Amino acid sequence: VQLQASGGGLVQSGGSLRLSCAASGSIWSINDMGWYRQAPENQRELVALISRGGSTNYADSVKGRFTISRDTAKNTVYLQMNVLKPEDTAVHFCKMRLTPRFANIKDYWGKGTLVTVSS
Repeated sequence: VQLQASGGGLVQSGGSLRLSCAASGSIWSINDMGWYRQAPENQRELVALISRGGSTNYADSVKGRFTISRDTAKNTVYLQMNVLKPEDTAVHFCKMRLTPRFANIKDYWGKGTLVTVSS
């Protein structure tokens, strides 16, 4: 199982980006999907989560600006980021809690995608 994230880049303050993360491989089911980020010299922090049933949870710093969504058929999670601020600059990681075929449920992480917001 592999997670491939994309969509990062350089954007001006107030701009928008859309991140995508697709899971591939032999997958039985996917539970929670989420996005995390890590800025230089900071710990990795939760940005947004979406459950299998579609319930969402956001960090206070992104509420009202970011929207997480999922396409179950495509094993993909998205993060629409609007009104970006310089403090959103970080490497963004996707995570999925999933059950591979013939294996136990565990968390899988994608390689990070860098989001840089210029002032």
